[in-house]
Amino acid sequence: MKRCFWADENSEIYLKYHDEEWGVPKYDDRELFELLILESFQAGLAWITVLKKREAFRKAFDNFDVKKVASYDEHKVEELLQNEGIIRSRGKINAAINNAKIFMEIQKEYGSFSNYIWGFTDNKVIKNTSGKIPVSTPLSDKISKDLKKRGMKYVGTVIIYSYLQAIGVVDDHEKDCFKY
Repeated sequence: MKRCFWADENSEIYLKYHDEEWGVPKYDDRELFELLILESFQAGLAWITVLKKREAFRKAFDNFDVKKVASYDEHKVEELLQNEGIIRSRGKINAAINNAKIFMEIQKEYGSFSNYIWGFTDNKVIKNTSGKIPVSTPLSDKISKDLKKRGMKYVGTVIIYSYLQAIGVVDDHEKDCFKY
């Protein structure tokens, strides 16, 4: 079975992520929040690093309950910084808390974060047929700019493009991949 070039045949985690999750449209705000936070923690690292720590992240971040994450205080930040199961970056942890608050503001404004993010494409999946996978696009530039304007951190255009792939707004499966 042919897969996208990045789906390492020797990594069960990567194969499962590729085959069952990557590029599959997601509309649940909890899932959308989880992936937004995980993508921000991935900045500067390999995605496999995040995938291997995903269960520890879920446990450490209260299963990505946005209200709980938004309420984290300095004591919780210190606790997270001691957690060897996750990526321990004060900047990224503080960004997750900050971004949770803004995520909830977006939910209030649009009814859900899903309505907000999918509104950029009129609820349509963008199917990449070029044969090339970009690292950013005008769409990711636009969303990144809007999220930054609202005060989110670690949401540059490359992170947002990767996020759009992860949540299925963009389908970048290669033409010879069985998921295409």
